[in-house]
Amino acid sequence: MAVHQVGIRELVEFLLRTGDLSPVISSENTAQEGSRIHRKIQHSRPSSYQSEVALKTSIQYLDDEYVISGRADGIDERDGKPLIEEIKTSDLEFQSVPDSTLQLYWAQVKVYAYIVMHQADIKSVDLQLTYVQTPDEKITTKTLTISKTESELFFTALVTEFEQWIQLRHELDERRITSAKQLKFPFADYRPGQHKLATNVYKTILLEKHLFVEAPTGTGKTISTLFPAIKSMGEELISRVFYFTAKQSTRHVAENTISLMAEKGLTLKSITLTAKDKITFPEEKDVPPEKNPYMVGYYDRVRPAIKDLIQHVDQITKDTIQAYAQKHKVDPFEFSLDVSLFCDIIICDYNYLFDPQVHLQRFFSVPDKSNCFLVDEVHNLVQRSREMYSATLESSPIDPLIRQLSRKKASNEKVIKRLQSLKRSFKRYSKPASETVDKQVAQLAPLDNFNNTLETLIETIHQWLATQTPSDTVDAVVDYYLECRRYFLISTFYDETYRTRMIIGDHTIIFRQFCMDPSKQIKASLNLGRAAILFSATLSPISYYQQVLGNEEDSLCMISHSSFPQENCQVVIANNINTLYANRENSLKPICDTIKTLISQKTGHYMMFFPSMAYLNATLSKFVELYPDVTVINQKPDMDNASRTEFLDNFRSDDHKTKVGFALLGGIFSEGIDLKNDQLIGVGIVSVGLPGMNKESDLIRDYFDSLNGQGFSFAYQLPGFNNVSQAAGRVIRTDEDKGVIVLMDQRFNQTRYRSIFPKNWSNIKVTQNSDQLKNVLHHFWQNGNT
Repeated sequence: MAVHQVGIRELVEFLLRTGDLSPVISSENTAQEGSRIHRKIQHSRPSSYQSEVALKTSIQYLDDEYVISGRADGIDERDGKPLIEEIKTSDLEFQSVPDSTLQLYWAQVKVYAYIVMHQADIKSVDLQLTYVQTPDEKITTKTLTISKTESELFFTALVTEFEQWIQLRHELDERRITSAKQLKFPFADYRPGQHKLATNVYKTILLEKHLFVEAPTGTGKTISTLFPAIKSMGEELISRVFYFTAKQSTRHVAENTISLMAEKGLTLKSITLTAKDKITFPEEKDVPPEKNPYMVGYYDRVRPAIKDLIQHVDQITKDTIQAYAQKHKVDPFEFSLDVSLFCDIIICDYNYLFDPQVHLQRFFSVPDKSNCFLVDEVHNLVQRSREMYSATLESSPIDPLIRQLSRKKASNEKVIKRLQSLKRSFKRYSKPASETVDKQVAQLAPLDNFNNTLETLIETIHQWLATQTPSDTVDAVVDYYLECRRYFLISTFYDETYRTRMIIGDHTIIFRQFCMDPSKQIKASLNLGRAAILFSATLSPISYYQQVLGNEEDSLCMISHSSFPQENCQVVIANNINTLYANRENSLKPICDTIKTLISQKTGHYMMFFPSMAYLNATLSKFVELYPDVTVINQKPDMDNASRTEFLDNFRSDDHKTKVGFALLGGIFSEGIDLKNDQLIGVGIVSVGLPGMNKESDLIRDYFDSLNGQGFSFAYQLPGFNNVSQAAGRVIRTDEDKGVIVLMDQRFNQTRYRSIFPKNWSNIKVTQNSDQLKNVLHHFWQNGNT
């Protein structure tokens, strides 16, 4: 018999919530503030009062036990007739709390009453709802009496409704476990290295560890991680897999892999979560929640909608969600999150686990060992996570807001005063920056007083918004309010891994809380599941990624060698090219000559990658001047989807012509694109990809220098080289592919770089001039190749 834990609050909210979605902005109270108020009230109660009373009961259904538990805020054992108290805090006035919310509060206490009376011979109890409106701590108290019979009827009705969902969940679990047990690897054979990877993933889940995997393109990373994770579901080690990605294209690969296994008999529920702005219906745009037909009455319709979708579809995509959301008139984004509770595999962006602002509370509020995390293209997470835990706030929106609010000065006076106070704080705390030549400084100490002023502004705006009707002024205030909230949220993470940057710009002051090392936050996120597998085609050196993405002593690692024949790829270091910034102008002709030599040895499609748009354009201009007959296609700034597709279509056409693409290193065409066979036969990479020198990279350098003596490597060399590895990975995509990679920078021949080359770069030649390069390439293409 399996034992399942069910929280009373979660049970009540799921089964009994009615009414609208987001009828008002949620309370601004922090958990700490709520706990403080709870303790204050509890301490004021008589000696007969017990605080935080643990209560539980259980039901048995379908051969399993469901333990329903929670904590009553307080029980006063007065003369044999207990009073059960539930304390709630919010900055809404009591009169503004929707009836649907009050019903949930009372339902929670009624379950406590049932448990208390069920376990003792008590005929009735008093229930008390103590509502505290912050920040003034205005207390409203409501009481009612409930008999044992009434509580039994209430609880029985609740359990009866719950059993329908248990039945559904039980059927889904049985299908998942049975089909996962029976599932066979969907291909006739494993590729080289694939079986080992799959075995290591399974062992990682079994041992509850974190595994870092470098597996080159073509290894079949998606199937090699998803398949063993699903097999571990069959062994009941886990019941849910989260597949985290950075890009839409990777999400499609995961979806296709699940479809492939479904064709082989796998029956489970998967869902792809889509960003709110990409899935919300056009007719919802700019419509306030109280007038949005998909939000008004949302909770009255969502449970039938979930049941309908779950009973009819296994693989749930954006289109599926929108179709069923339209059918049941529910908001598609919130609907997708509610449906995900009934899914076994959830494909979504990194931020749903790692970003403190948008992380999924319903899954990640507490650790859950039934969850497993697969993190694809994890090299992207280094920079992404720094941004997730950094925040920027500017002073420039303050004056325009004050002008707008001053049109109704009397009713907006409190907000105006708080904005003026924040403006003074910006000026006061930016003085150190004003005394420097470049008008900026960075310091270790947080701006605690500034943050306190900000917190007061946030509270004031929050109360003000509850009384406002929609308007342009309200929209402008909300925009800045959300920026302030994010900045304040990040201040709660501030420690020695942060620096506060103060920058005085044109007509603005910028404060930035910059996180140089989010490894502690990443570790905490990864520890919310049983196991995590973090993988990418480029993860060299793997020790660097282990440190910056969790820094756990017991994390595991594996480097999977390429399944492709090494002789199919020729890597050449053009040792005659100096791309240092001071030599950029002089480097243009040698680079152009090298490109011409590269493309002259075999007709086909080539792509050249540059560290900046300025360098790209300068080289392109010189190349067209020297070799006007060569067909060139170049990346441009801010290309839309149509322009990107047009760029790539030049390479996808089977035209047997020589074409040269000029693109940015680390840009949209340097990773995540799949040009197979003759669509791309050669890549040239100009420079070692170092990020441009900047204040924040320098802060990272200084921080890691003091931490481990590897500041330059962590801040510049390794992030840059990952871009090089990714660009090089565009060439060899299948077993049949054959291609060349020309590294145009003398620095590639230094030990500092040779030591971090990917293991699958085994066929390496060094050339000193175009003639040597021509000979190497001629030999490569003639060696058993036409």
